[in-house]
Amino acid sequence: MTDPIDRPLLHDQRVETLIAGFEREYKRRPEGIAEAPGRVNLIGEHVDYNDGLVLPFAIDRSAMVAWAHRDDEAVWAYSIDFDEHSRFNLSNVTHAAPGSWANYVRGVCDTLGRGERLVLGLTFAISGNVPQGAGLSSSAAVEVAVAGAFRAAFDIPIDNVALAQLCQRAENEYVGVQCGIMDQFASTLSVRDHALLIDCRSLAHEAVPLRLAAAGLSIVIANSAVSRELVSSAYNDRRRECAEAVADLRVRLVRPKLKSFRDVKAADLERLAIDSVPMRRARHVVTEIARVAAAAEALRRDDFAALGALMVESHISLRDDYEVSSKELDLLVGLATAQDYVLGARLTGAGFGGCTVNLVRTDAVDAFARDVIAPYRERTGLPAVMYVTSPQDGLRTWRL
Repeated sequence: MTDPIDRPLLHDQRVETLIAGFEREYKRRPEGIAEAPGRVNLIGEHVDYNDGLVLPFAIDRSAMVAWAHRDDEAVWAYSIDFDEHSRFNLSNVTHAAPGSWANYVRGVCDTLGRGERLVLGLTFAISGNVPQGAGLSSSAAVEVAVAGAFRAAFDIPIDNVALAQLCQRAENEYVGVQCGIMDQFASTLSVRDHALLIDCRSLAHEAVPLRLAAAGLSIVIANSAVSRELVSSAYNDRRRECAEAVADLRVRLVRPKLKSFRDVKAADLERLAIDSVPMRRARHVVTEIARVAAAAEALRRDDFAALGALMVESHISLRDDYEVSSKELDLLVGLATAQDYVLGARLTGAGFGGCTVNLVRTDAVDAFARDVIAPYRERTGLPAVMYVTSPQDGLRTWRL
Protein backbone atom coordinates (compact mmCIF):
# COMPACT_ATOMS: atom_id res chain seq x y z
CA MET A 1 0.00 0.00 0.00
CA THR A 2 1.99 2.94 -1.29
CA ASP A 3 0.93 6.27 0.16
CA PRO A 4 -0.40 8.56 -2.60
CA ILE A 5 2.41 11.07 -2.19
CA ASP A 6 4.57 12.14 -5.12
CA ARG A 7 6.89 14.57 -3.35
CA PRO A 8 9.26 14.37 -0.38
CA LEU A 9 8.53 15.71 3.05
CA LEU A 10 11.58 17.93 3.11
CA HIS A 11 14.02 19.66 0.78
CA ASP A 12 14.88 18.31 -2.66
CA GLN A 13 18.60 18.62 -1.86
CA ARG A 14 18.41 15.79 0.64
CA VAL A 15 16.66 13.61 -1.92
CA GLU A 16 19.30 14.39 -4.53
CA THR A 17 22.09 13.54 -2.07
CA LEU A 18 20.37 10.27 -1.16
CA ILE A 19 19.89 9.27 -4.80
CA ALA A 20 23.50 10.18 -5.62
CA GLY A 21 24.72 8.04 -2.71
CA PHE A 22 22.61 5.11 -3.85
CA GLU A 23 23.87 5.40 -7.42
CA ARG A 24 27.49 5.71 -6.28
CA GLU A 25 27.28 2.55 -4.19
CA TYR A 26 25.12 0.37 -6.39
CA LYS A 27 25.72 1.70 -9.93
CA ARG A 28 21.99 1.90 -10.59
CA ARG A 29 19.12 4.26 -9.90
CA PRO A 30 16.74 3.63 -7.00
CA GLU A 31 13.11 2.83 -7.72
CA GLY A 32 11.54 4.66 -4.79
CA ILE A 33 12.03 6.55 -1.56
CA ALA A 34 10.41 6.26 1.85
CA GLU A 35 10.69 9.05 4.40
CA ALA A 36 9.70 8.94 8.07
CA PRO A 37 10.12 11.82 10.53
CA GLY A 38 11.36 11.93 14.07
CA ARG A 39 8.98 13.19 16.72
CA VAL A 40 8.83 15.42 19.73
CA ASN A 41 6.38 14.76 22.54
CA LEU A 42 4.55 17.82 23.79
CA ILE A 43 3.37 16.00 26.90
CA GLY A 44 2.76 12.45 28.08
CA GLU A 45 6.12 10.95 29.04
CA HIS A 46 6.61 7.34 30.14
CA VAL A 47 2.90 6.62 29.82
CA ASP A 48 2.75 4.97 26.40
CA TYR A 49 3.84 1.62 27.85
CA ASN A 50 1.35 2.14 30.69
CA ASP A 51 -1.80 2.27 28.51
CA GLY A 52 -1.87 6.06 28.78
CA LEU A 53 -2.46 9.07 26.54
CA VAL A 54 0.32 10.89 24.70
CA LEU A 55 0.47 14.04 22.58
CA PRO A 56 3.44 14.02 20.17
CA PHE A 57 3.92 15.45 16.69
CA ALA A 58 6.28 14.68 13.83
CA ILE A 59 9.16 17.13 13.41
CA ASP A 60 10.85 18.43 10.26
CA ARG A 61 13.79 16.05 10.57
CA SER A 62 13.57 12.56 9.14
CA ALA A 63 15.12 9.31 7.96
CA MET A 64 15.06 8.65 4.21
CA VAL A 65 15.47 5.29 2.51
CA ALA A 66 16.10 4.91 -1.23
CA TRP A 67 15.34 1.40 -2.40
CA ALA A 68 15.44 -0.92 -5.40
CA HIS A 69 14.30 -4.50 -5.92
CA ARG A 70 16.69 -7.43 -5.88
CA ASP A 71 16.35 -10.84 -7.53
CA ASP A 72 17.45 -12.76 -4.44
CA GLU A 73 16.54 -12.87 -0.75
CA ALA A 74 19.42 -10.64 0.33
CA VAL A 75 19.11 -7.18 1.83
CA TRP A 76 21.95 -4.78 1.15
CA ALA A 77 21.79 -1.63 3.26
CA TYR A 78 24.22 1.27 3.06
CA SER A 79 24.27 4.11 5.58
CA ILE A 80 25.41 7.30 3.89
CA ASP A 81 25.81 9.01 7.27
CA PHE A 82 28.14 6.35 8.69
CA ASP A 83 29.58 5.15 5.36
CA GLU A 84 28.86 1.60 6.47
CA HIS A 85 27.33 -1.45 4.79
CA SER A 86 25.11 -4.13 6.27
CA ARG A 87 24.23 -7.23 4.26
CA PHE A 88 22.16 -10.22 5.31
CA ASN A 89 19.62 -12.76 4.06
CA LEU A 90 15.94 -12.60 4.88
CA SER A 91 15.95 -16.31 5.78
CA ASN A 92 18.54 -15.74 8.52
CA VAL A 93 18.49 -12.24 9.98
CA THR A 94 21.35 -12.20 12.45
CA HIS A 95 22.23 -9.28 14.73
CA ALA A 96 24.78 -6.64 13.86
CA ALA A 97 27.11 -5.25 16.54
CA PRO A 98 25.30 -3.87 19.62
CA GLY A 99 24.32 -0.23 19.12
CA SER A 100 24.64 -0.40 15.34
CA TRP A 101 22.16 1.44 13.11
CA ALA A 102 21.90 -1.82 11.15
CA ASN A 103 19.96 -3.54 13.93
CA TYR A 104 16.97 -1.26 13.31
CA VAL A 105 16.98 -2.29 9.65
CA ARG A 106 17.49 -5.95 10.48
CA GLY A 107 14.85 -5.88 13.20
CA VAL A 108 12.19 -4.58 10.82
CA CYS A 109 13.12 -7.18 8.19
CA ASP A 110 13.06 -9.99 10.74
CA THR A 111 9.71 -8.90 12.20
CA LEU A 112 8.14 -8.25 8.81
CA GLY A 113 9.29 -11.64 7.60
CA ARG A 114 7.37 -13.40 10.37
CA GLY A 115 4.03 -12.15 9.06
CA GLU A 116 4.76 -11.92 5.35
CA ARG A 117 6.56 -14.34 3.07
CA LEU A 118 9.40 -12.13 1.90
CA VAL A 119 10.85 -14.01 -1.04
CA LEU A 120 12.95 -11.18 -2.46
CA GLY A 121 15.03 -8.54 -0.76
CA LEU A 122 15.83 -4.89 -1.38
CA THR A 123 18.89 -2.76 -1.86
CA PHE A 124 18.87 0.32 0.41
CA ALA A 125 20.66 3.57 0.94
CA ILE A 126 19.73 5.31 4.19
CA SER A 127 20.31 8.84 5.43
CA GLY A 128 18.81 10.84 8.27
CA ASN A 129 19.07 14.16 10.06
CA VAL A 130 17.21 13.34 13.29
CA PRO A 131 19.73 13.92 16.11
CA GLN A 132 20.70 10.59 17.65
CA GLY A 133 20.48 9.91 21.36
CA ALA A 134 18.43 13.07 21.83
CA GLY A 135 15.01 11.64 22.57
CA LEU A 136 13.60 12.59 19.15
CA SER A 137 13.08 9.01 17.95
CA SER A 138 15.79 8.69 15.33
CA SER A 139 15.51 4.90 15.67
CA ALA A 140 11.75 4.87 15.07
CA ALA A 141 12.24 7.07 12.00
CA VAL A 142 14.64 4.51 10.51
CA GLU A 143 12.34 1.61 11.37
CA VAL A 144 9.26 3.25 9.87
CA ALA A 145 11.12 4.34 6.72
CA VAL A 146 12.45 0.80 6.15
CA ALA A 147 9.03 -0.74 6.73
CA GLY A 148 7.47 1.86 4.44
CA ALA A 149 9.99 1.00 1.73
CA PHE A 150 9.13 -2.70 1.91
CA ARG A 151 5.41 -1.95 1.88
CA ALA A 152 5.77 0.25 -1.18
CA ALA A 153 8.15 -2.09 -3.02
CA PHE A 154 6.03 -5.22 -2.62
CA ASP A 155 2.54 -3.74 -2.14
CA ILE A 156 2.29 -5.43 1.24
CA PRO A 157 -1.30 -5.11 2.53
CA ILE A 158 -0.56 -3.50 5.89
CA ASP A 159 -2.12 -0.26 7.10
CA ASN A 160 -0.33 2.49 8.98
CA VAL A 161 -1.42 1.35 12.43
CA ALA A 162 -0.21 -2.20 11.79
CA LEU A 163 3.03 -0.86 10.29
CA ALA A 164 3.71 1.19 13.44
CA GLN A 165 3.00 -1.86 15.63
CA LEU A 166 5.37 -3.95 13.55
CA CYS A 167 8.15 -1.41 14.03
CA GLN A 168 7.49 -1.30 17.77
CA ARG A 169 7.84 -5.09 17.95
CA ALA A 170 11.12 -4.86 16.06
CA GLU A 171 12.50 -2.47 18.67
CA ASN A 172 11.10 -4.48 21.60
CA GLU A 173 12.01 -7.97 20.48
CA TYR A 174 15.00 -7.52 18.18
CA VAL A 175 16.79 -4.41 19.45
CA GLY A 176 15.83 -4.97 23.09
CA VAL A 177 14.32 -1.60 24.01
CA GLN A 178 10.92 -2.01 25.65
CA CYS A 179 9.47 1.17 24.14
CA GLY A 180 5.77 1.84 23.89
CA ILE A 181 3.89 2.57 20.68
CA MET A 182 4.20 6.36 20.67
CA ASP A 183 7.41 6.83 18.68
CA GLN A 184 6.53 4.59 15.76
CA PHE A 185 2.90 5.74 15.79
CA ALA A 186 3.86 9.42 15.61
CA SER A 187 6.41 8.77 12.86
CA THR A 188 3.80 6.95 10.79
CA LEU A 189 0.49 8.75 11.41
CA SER A 190 1.22 12.39 12.29
CA VAL A 191 -0.56 15.18 10.42
CA ARG A 192 0.92 18.52 9.44
CA ASP A 193 0.00 21.42 11.77
CA HIS A 194 -1.52 19.03 14.31
CA ALA A 195 -0.48 17.16 17.41
CA LEU A 196 -1.44 13.49 17.52
CA LEU A 197 -3.44 12.45 20.58
CA ILE A 198 -2.89 8.71 20.95
CA ASP A 199 -4.73 6.38 23.29
CA CYS A 200 -2.00 3.79 23.81
CA ARG A 201 -4.48 1.21 25.10
CA SER A 202 -7.03 1.25 22.27
CA LEU A 203 -4.76 2.87 19.63
CA ALA A 204 -7.54 5.36 18.92
CA HIS A 205 -5.94 8.57 17.68
CA GLU A 206 -7.00 12.10 16.92
CA ALA A 207 -5.22 14.88 15.06
CA VAL A 208 -5.59 17.89 17.36
CA PRO A 209 -5.02 21.28 15.69
CA LEU A 210 -1.82 22.96 16.85
CA ARG A 211 -2.36 26.52 15.67
CA LEU A 212 1.04 27.86 16.64
CA ALA A 213 1.50 30.45 13.89
CA ALA A 214 -1.84 32.10 14.57
CA ALA A 215 -0.86 32.40 18.23
CA GLY A 216 2.58 33.80 17.42
CA LEU A 217 4.28 30.79 19.01
CA SER A 218 7.01 28.33 18.06
CA ILE A 219 8.20 25.00 19.36
CA VAL A 220 11.90 25.13 20.24
CA ILE A 221 13.75 21.90 20.98
CA ALA A 222 16.84 22.38 23.13
CA ASN A 223 19.37 19.55 22.87
CA SER A 224 21.33 19.23 26.12
CA ALA A 225 24.22 17.50 24.28
CA VAL A 226 23.97 14.73 26.88
CA SER A 227 23.33 11.50 25.01
CA ARG A 228 21.76 8.41 26.51
CA GLU A 229 21.50 4.84 25.35
CA LEU A 230 18.09 3.38 26.11
CA VAL A 231 19.20 -0.24 26.20
CA SER A 232 21.69 0.48 28.99
CA SER A 233 19.80 3.28 30.72
CA ALA A 234 17.24 3.00 33.50
CA TYR A 235 14.42 2.92 30.95
CA ASN A 236 13.76 -0.79 31.29
CA ASP A 237 14.07 -0.43 35.08
CA ARG A 238 11.19 2.05 35.05
CA ARG A 239 9.04 -0.40 33.14
CA ARG A 240 9.77 -3.04 35.75
CA GLU A 241 8.96 -0.64 38.60
CA CYS A 242 5.65 0.22 36.94
CA ALA A 243 4.75 -3.45 36.68
CA GLU A 244 5.56 -3.87 40.38
CA ALA A 245 3.35 -0.90 41.27
CA VAL A 246 0.41 -2.24 39.24
CA ALA A 247 0.72 -5.62 40.97
CA ASP A 248 0.81 -3.88 44.37
CA LEU A 249 -2.19 -1.69 43.55
CA ARG A 250 -4.14 -4.71 42.38
CA VAL A 251 -3.94 -6.01 45.94
CA ARG A 252 -4.17 -2.74 47.88
CA LEU A 253 -7.15 -1.43 45.90
CA VAL A 254 -8.79 -4.88 45.84
CA ARG A 255 -9.09 -4.77 42.05
CA PRO A 256 -7.97 -8.23 40.88
CA LYS A 257 -8.59 -7.32 37.22
CA LEU A 258 -6.50 -4.13 37.31
CA LYS A 259 -4.06 -4.28 34.40
CA SER A 260 -2.57 -0.81 34.14
CA PHE A 261 -2.44 2.67 35.65
CA ARG A 262 -5.06 3.77 33.12
CA ASP A 263 -7.76 2.66 35.54
CA VAL A 264 -6.21 4.27 38.61
CA LYS A 265 -7.07 7.79 39.79
CA ALA A 266 -4.90 10.24 41.69
CA ALA A 267 -7.41 10.04 44.55
CA ASP A 268 -6.73 6.30 44.83
CA LEU A 269 -3.03 6.96 45.40
CA GLU A 270 -3.69 9.83 47.79
CA ARG A 271 -5.91 7.58 49.88
CA LEU A 272 -3.22 4.92 50.14
CA ALA A 273 -0.58 7.54 51.04
CA ILE A 274 2.38 5.22 50.36
CA ASP A 275 5.70 6.88 49.59
CA SER A 276 7.58 3.98 48.04
CA VAL A 277 9.56 4.10 44.81
CA PRO A 278 6.97 2.10 42.84
CA MET A 279 4.17 4.32 44.17
CA ARG A 280 6.03 7.46 43.13
CA ARG A 281 6.33 5.96 39.65
CA ALA A 282 2.59 5.28 39.75
CA ARG A 283 1.83 8.84 40.84
CA HIS A 284 3.73 10.25 37.87
CA VAL A 285 1.96 8.04 35.36
CA VAL A 286 -1.52 8.59 36.76
CA THR A 287 -1.16 12.37 36.95
CA GLU A 288 0.60 12.54 33.56
CA ILE A 289 -2.29 10.80 31.83
CA ALA A 290 -4.62 13.41 33.29
CA ARG A 291 -2.29 16.18 32.13
CA VAL A 292 -2.34 14.89 28.56
CA ALA A 293 -6.13 14.90 28.46
CA ALA A 294 -6.13 18.46 29.82
CA ALA A 295 -3.46 19.53 27.29
CA ALA A 296 -5.48 18.21 24.35
CA GLU A 297 -8.51 20.09 25.59
CA ALA A 298 -6.39 23.24 25.97
CA LEU A 299 -5.25 22.93 22.34
CA ARG A 300 -8.82 22.55 21.13
CA ARG A 301 -9.56 25.98 22.59
CA ASP A 302 -6.14 27.46 21.70
CA ASP A 303 -5.30 27.96 25.38
CA PHE A 304 -1.52 27.89 25.15
CA ALA A 305 -1.04 29.36 28.61
CA ALA A 306 -2.76 26.28 30.05
CA LEU A 307 -0.68 24.00 27.83
CA GLY A 308 2.51 25.68 29.03
CA ALA A 309 1.58 25.28 32.69
CA LEU A 310 0.86 21.58 32.15
CA MET A 311 4.26 21.15 30.48
CA VAL A 312 6.01 22.56 33.53
CA GLU A 313 3.99 20.33 35.86
CA SER A 314 4.97 17.37 33.71
CA HIS A 315 8.67 18.15 34.06
CA ILE A 316 8.43 18.46 37.83
CA SER A 317 6.69 15.09 38.01
CA LEU A 318 9.30 13.48 35.75
CA ARG A 319 12.05 14.98 37.87
CA ASP A 320 10.70 14.17 41.33
CA ASP A 321 8.42 11.14 41.02
CA TYR A 322 9.76 9.32 37.96
CA GLU A 323 13.37 10.43 38.44
CA VAL A 324 14.36 10.47 34.78
CA SER A 325 15.61 14.03 34.55
CA SER A 326 19.22 15.18 34.98
CA LYS A 327 20.98 18.26 36.25
CA GLU A 328 21.48 19.38 32.64
CA LEU A 329 17.82 18.98 31.70
CA ASP A 330 16.75 20.73 34.91
CA LEU A 331 19.11 23.60 34.11
CA LEU A 332 17.66 23.98 30.61
CA VAL A 333 14.10 23.97 31.95
CA GLY A 334 15.01 26.40 34.73
CA LEU A 335 16.66 28.85 32.35
CA ALA A 336 13.69 28.62 29.97
CA THR A 337 10.93 29.09 32.54
CA ALA A 338 12.71 32.14 33.93
CA GLN A 339 11.96 33.95 30.65
CA ASP A 340 8.59 35.65 30.31
CA TYR A 341 8.44 34.77 26.60
CA VAL A 342 8.51 31.02 27.38
CA LEU A 343 5.07 29.62 28.15
CA GLY A 344 6.20 26.13 29.03
CA ALA A 345 9.20 23.80 29.09
CA ARG A 346 9.83 20.16 29.96
CA LEU A 347 12.12 17.27 29.18
CA THR A 348 10.92 15.24 26.22
CA GLY A 349 11.65 11.62 25.41
CA ALA A 350 12.85 9.04 27.90
CA GLY A 351 15.00 11.50 29.82
CA PHE A 352 18.44 10.79 31.33
CA GLY A 353 19.75 13.30 28.76
CA GLY A 354 18.50 14.36 25.36
CA CYS A 355 16.21 17.32 24.82
CA THR A 356 13.70 19.70 26.28
CA VAL A 357 10.66 20.98 24.41
CA ASN A 358 9.78 24.64 24.84
CA LEU A 359 6.75 26.73 23.93
CA VAL A 360 8.24 30.08 22.93
CA ARG A 361 6.96 33.34 21.46
CA THR A 362 8.10 33.39 17.85
CA ASP A 363 9.45 36.93 18.12
CA ALA A 364 11.71 35.78 20.98
CA VAL A 365 13.35 32.72 19.39
CA ASP A 366 16.65 34.59 19.02
CA ALA A 367 16.37 35.69 22.64
CA PHE A 368 15.97 32.04 23.65
CA ALA A 369 19.36 31.31 22.11
CA ARG A 370 20.85 34.20 24.09
CA ASP A 371 19.07 33.65 27.41
CA VAL A 372 18.90 29.84 27.56
CA ILE A 373 21.32 28.13 25.20
CA ALA A 374 24.30 30.45 25.71
CA PRO A 375 24.18 30.42 29.55
CA TYR A 376 23.69 26.64 29.51
CA ARG A 377 26.81 26.20 27.38
CA GLU A 378 28.78 28.51 29.66
CA ARG A 379 27.73 26.76 32.86
CA THR A 380 28.08 23.16 31.61
CA GLY A 381 30.74 23.36 28.92
CA LEU A 382 28.42 21.29 26.70
CA PRO A 383 27.71 22.22 23.05
CA ALA A 384 23.93 22.50 23.36
CA VAL A 385 21.99 23.40 20.24
CA MET A 386 18.39 24.36 19.53
CA TYR A 387 16.01 23.50 16.72
CA VAL A 388 12.89 25.44 15.81
CA THR A 389 10.37 22.96 14.48
CA SER A 390 6.75 22.62 13.42
CA PRO A 391 4.30 19.70 13.10
CA GLN A 392 4.78 17.65 9.92
CA ASP A 393 3.14 14.71 8.18
CA GLY A 394 4.17 11.19 9.03
CA LEU A 395 5.46 8.47 6.70
CA ARG A 396 5.57 9.26 2.99
CA THR A 397 6.61 7.07 0.09
CA TRP A 398 7.00 7.81 -3.59
CA ARG A 399 8.26 6.18 -6.77
CA LEU A 400 11.04 7.60 -8.91
